Amino acid sequence: MKSFLRSQLVSAAVGGIAVAGVFLALGITGRRTVRTVIEEAPLSAEPASDDATGLTPYEIYEDDSRGVVFVRAVVSPSGPNPFALSDDDQSGVSTGSGFVVNREGDILTNYHLIAGAQAGGISVEFAPGVTAVAEVVGSEPKEDLTVLRVDPLGLHLRPLELGNSTTARVGDPTLAIGNPFGLDRTLSEGIVSALQRQISGSDGFAIDHVIQTDTSVDPGISGGPLIDAAGRVIGINSQIQTDDDGDGDGTAVSFAVPINTATALLARLGAPGTSAFLGVDGVTVDAALSALGVPARHGVLVQAVDPTGPAARAGLRPGRIMRVVHGRSVYLGGDVIEGIDGAAANSVGDLKRDLASERPGEVVSLTVLRGVRVETVKVRLTSSPTTRGPQRR
Repeated sequence: MKSFLRSQLVSAAVGGIAVAGVFLALGITGRRTVRTVIEEAPLSAEPASDDATGLTPYEIYEDDSRGVVFVRAVVSPSGPNPFALSDDDQSGVSTGSGFVVNREGDILTNYHLIAGAQAGGISVEFAPGVTAVAEVVGSEPKEDLTVLRVDPLGLHLRPLELGNSTTARVGDPTLAIGNPFGLDRTLSEGIVSALQRQISGSDGFAIDHVIQTDTSVDPGISGGPLIDAAGRVIGINSQIQTDDDGDGDGTAVSFAVPINTATALLARLGAPGTSAFLGVDGVTVDAALSALGVPARHGVLVQAVDPTGPAARAGLRPGRIMRVVHGRSVYLGGDVIEGIDGAAANSVGDLKRDLASERPGEVVSLTVLRGVRVETVKVRLTSSPTTRGPQRR
């Protein structure tokens, strides 16, 4: 499955088509019945999870890297830290990564990074020269999780979309973004290697339901996000395990605390949701789709609609006719979202970024091309299903 993400990047670059879909804070887990099936070519690959539509690594990095931060804490001397940047970090400075979960200034990271931190000794760097002092607003040491908060005034916060870790499957492609060895916002790629692992936290308690991955997680990435093929966080990178035979080949596996454990902590703290929920899955319209009969030159072609979401209540319609383009299925005949609140939505990324600035409960106006008619559709957004309450099994 490593080749899955790579193949998407090559396909977009060589084929000139950005047919990359993403569940826009959706949580859609199923497909509707297709009326007509036209097979142009055999499917080259299918994502392991039905709702992981697969963006390219570049697209995910562009969307998510600006929400990943560098965490630094002045702490009391402690035992070995598997993610320390150097031996000096054991004597009073702990460093790692974290990520923004809402525009109110909440940040998720590992508890072991800030354990024993001195008052006022935790700082978060958002970009070179942009640093803020953070306070701990909630921790779950047994799960190696902490929520930090900074004053959002004057900061351009970019929350990451939280996914559902229960949908992860062995073989699913994964990405990690963090600050290995102090190198800010570094991307690495891998797959889910195993599920339901158990690791020991820094206090000796067992952490259950852990995701194992072969994604490269070097010192400094602890606390950063483990991301799925749709750009959603499914875990918080916590530990690595290396071989101890001294051969120096660097063989290691990584472990991430599932995001559902973290969303349960956020719910207990009353932290706001990460972004508003629309409830559609879409692909970017380009010349290749226009050549297949899509009556638009730009926008987001609706692929699926969450039957319980706000888009369904507003009457948005998904495509029903399946075509295969560059080895990926695309559903034609649905609505095309061309804009939101007067701003053009030229791509899935545009729509996702616009939604990230909205709040649950707000009403947005979508410019929708339906057939040959342009209509304005009012939609009252809700909160993301993964942040409406404690973890759902």
